[in-house]
Amino acid sequence: MVNDYDSFGEAYVAANEHGLINGYYTRPAIMDLAGDVAGRRILEAGCGAGPISAMLRDRGATVAGFDSSAKMVELARKRLGPDADLRIADLGGPLPYPDGAFDDVIAALVLHYLEDWTGPLAELRRVLRPGGRLIVAVDHPFAVDFLHFQKTGESAYFGVRSHDEEWTFGDHTAPMTFWTRPLHVMTDAFTAAGFRINVISEPPIAPDTPRELIPDFLEDRPEKAFLCFLFFVLEAR
Repeated sequence: MVNDYDSFGEAYVAANEHGLINGYYTRPAIMDLAGDVAGRRILEAGCGAGPISAMLRDRGATVAGFDSSAKMVELARKRLGPDADLRIADLGGPLPYPDGAFDDVIAALVLHYLEDWTGPLAELRRVLRPGGRLIVAVDHPFAVDFLHFQKTGESAYFGVRSHDEEWTFGDHTAPMTFWTRPLHVMTDAFTAAGFRINVISEPPIAPDTPRELIPDFLEDRPEKAFLCFLFFVLEAR
């Protein structure tokens, strides 16, 4: 089964939680964009094992989260406690929250699993209060197209297309499918769903990244930035 986190959730967390991409790039970037969250009601869409929710809660936010994987919700509950508001739900359908329930929604590395963003963005807008924020991280389309060009000698940047990967954890191989789209298709989808784009960010790795985790190609770059994910802060109109 493709994208079956139930089958490899524990192995994924063990392999990735404290690595460069999750621990010293994605999570610090999301927290920097979120800023002061004390007293804010925040929903994490695709919460996984809950590390971002835990960080938000530690900074004073009231957090809720959902994931389509029962295993990942189980792992998040172990982290956040039995009383945490965690649910099994699919962003491809209606979400189990009332209108305007949240000040912020975090969707980190979630939307790029979906071919069609129309319904999911409408639902995320629905559960946000007017003026609330949707903070998004997705695969950077330039990076995806660069890898495609390396493999095929052709660019496919301007299409909405899927690409497949295989993730390996020990003896387990997990087939994965992702969807990429050009930047203007992303921004059109955000504005059509009722969002104003406040920030587009291509952040560096965190200043406290251990030296042994920094790839050689970043070592001589003062800015320590590279094409990997693209981050947005969107405001609900």
